[in-house]
Amino acid sequence: MITVRYFAAAAEAAGVDSEQVPAGSGAAVRADLLTRHPALAPVLDRCALLADGRRLEASDEVAGGATLDVLPPFAGG
Repeated sequence: MITVRYFAAAAEAAGVDSEQVPAGSGAAVRADLLTRHPALAPVLDRCALLADGRRLEASDEVAGGATLDVLPPFAGG
């Protein structure tokens, strides 16, 4: 299992701040998140996914015990 942490608009769309999901490829984890939270679809396309601080690509594996951060674009100054 991995811990997924949602931030800002991603947390609002998912309806949770964090949850545990099965480990797997970036593509599999992303598909699982969309199955769990269909309202996340329009937000997830704009989000950066960071597994233990490293940008996650579809072909990357997310190992059990990892933390995956779902970060929508932030505005700031």
